[in-house]
Amino acid sequence: MDNTLYVGLSRQMTLRRELDIVANNMANADTTGFKVESLMTGAEPGNRARTAQAPGPVKFVLDRGLARDFGQGSLNETGNAFDFAIEGDGFFRVQTAEGERYTRNGQFTVDDQGQLTTQAGEVVQGDGGPIVVDFKKGPVAVGDDGSVSQGQEIIGKLAVWRFDDRASLEKAGDNLFRNISNLQPQAAPDAKVRQGMLEASNVKPILEMTRLIEISRAYESITRMMESTNELTRRSVERLGRVS
Repeated sequence: MDNTLYVGLSRQMTLRRELDIVANNMANADTTGFKVESLMTGAEPGNRARTAQAPGPVKFVLDRGLARDFGQGSLNETGNAFDFAIEGDGFFRVQTAEGERYTRNGQFTVDDQGQLTTQAGEVVQGDGGPIVVDFKKGPVAVGDDGSVSQGQEIIGKLAVWRFDDRASLEKAGDNLFRNISNLQPQAAPDAKVRQGMLEASNVKPILEMTRLIEISRAYESITRMMESTNELTRRSVERLGRVS
């Protein structure tokens, strides 16, 4: 196969991957706390392919992985006492059956034991353990520093944790992240907890739609290039056969 076809095929593969990523961004445009993603690409490292006719290297396009924008989403008021948004850098920590997970989605509730949990039932970890609510003590109030109180009594603190290297966070489903490094998160004293609010996704639908159009056009352009190259090769072979 001609090198042009190999290079074109490598680019088509990354474009299909990018298309999936952009489509996922658009599907989660209304998902609380979702962070927009993009594809990182690069040329093949190491010893690159060479041809007898062209001494220069032939570079193939490679998928370098995902880049995630952890930029702040807009804060929307809900009025729900158990909805929380983080203003600034940080994550809530929850305990799941698979271990500790981190999230920006603060749409919480209270289970039968009075523990603050996610909508899926995972227990939210406060500063020192689960936060237990006793509705007999009155309404729950949460300060900007995450302190949880009922009446004059502070019953816990909704801790916010940050990572110096957010590349150590890997998606774990249900809008959760897991820490895949040996580095431990640090307290985020500068982050503020906003009660009765939720952080919207930071996806910009118009930009993502534009990216979809660009990807589609790039894919079509490369397809035409590969078809033209294939047609030239076919004609060359036919002419060579007639001369022979």
